Formats: sequence, C-alpha cells, structure tokens
Amino acid sequence: QVQLVESGGGLVQAGGSLRLSCAFSGRSFSSYSMAWFRQAPGKEREFVASINWNGDSTYYADSVKSRFTISRDNAENTVTLQMNSLKPEDTAVYYCAAAGGIVVVTRAPDYDYWGQGTQVTVSS
Repeated sequence: QVQLVESGGGLVQAGGSLRLSCAFSGRSFSSYSMAWFRQAPGKEREFVASINWNGDSTYYADSVKSRFTISRDNAENTVTLQMNSLKPEDTAVYYCAAAGGIVVVTRAPDYDYWGQGTQVTVSS
C-alpha cells in the first residue's frame, strides 16, 4: 500500500517562500506520476502542479505558474513543491497525490493515493 506523508507547511508573510515535501513509500516510486493539489476553506480541491515519472514533464495551474516549482528525486522517493512569491490566496491545505496509470493530470479522481495534507497560511 502506498503511503504519502507531506511536510513543510507553515505560516509565512506575503512574498515569502515555503518548500513542501512529500515522502512516498510502499511501492516503486518511479512508477507513479505525482502531483500537488490544494483546498482552501469552503472551496473545492484544485490542481496545483504535476510531474511525470522521470521528472521530464511538468504542468502547472495558471495561478502558480512562474512562482511554484515541482520536482522529484526518484532515489529518495520524494516530490517537492518550491513555492516563491507567496500570496494570501495561496492559503490552503496542500495535498500530495500519486497516480499509477494514465491520468488527466488536473483531475483529482484520477489519482490513486493521497497524503493527509499540510497547512500553508500566507498572511498579508
């Protein structure tokens, strides 16, 4: 069974940076596409960024493009989201997700496994 454990959330001022990490265990990490989603209070879960199995293809939501960077380390079984120039509207619980098959990367139901989430709060 795959387990995903996020870390790195916290409170930061607008314009600041945070680095989220997701530790993957239980299966072969390089067999999975990975993604980050987020959910703000009262809103639906939304796609943030994705990365394919070997890291040579990434995709970002328009709202975070040029500010966030997703990367993965298949030797360490981790996926990371570097978040720069944070805005108050980035405040949400951030979730790591893994997909073992062909996916539409922005579709949450296409992902097989989810972490428990980590809170990111950006103050103005």
